[in-house]
Amino acid sequence: MMIKKKKNSDSGNVKKKRFLITVNVLGSSGPLRFVVNDDDKVSEVIDSSLKMYARSGRLPVLGSDFNNFLLYPSNADQSEAMKANEVVGSCDERTFVMCKKQNHPRMTDPRSDMITRYRWSRGWKTWFKILSL
Repeated sequence: MMIKKKKNSDSGNVKKKRFLITVNVLGSSGPLRFVVNDDDKVSEVIDSSLKMYARSGRLPVLGSDFNNFLLYPSNADQSEAMKANEVVGSCDERTFVMCKKQNHPRMTDPRSDMITRYRWSRGWKTWFKILSL
């Protein structure tokens, strides 16, 4: 009995490079590790990280909107976050840090009045006058 091996005639098929990445989430107990394709975008990696984070029941609860998060390569050369449409394999890094975007509150009229009033009146006597009104 002779066994013939099939030749792989799909030489035109290009295999995507896959690699293991580690994502450290700020405030979490430990890193997330999973396999991604070389051409996956940062937004897809953040989305996968959030799903894996929620599936494992980790705390604190982060949410599910990937637009509220930033992904940083862990090397010291880059201090800027990666863009959402950037390819993960372009930075030659396998370890990342993910954190929530900081929402800066907008200046509203009552808050801006309070700040200007505070700047004009820093003494304790002025504060006492404001509190007694």
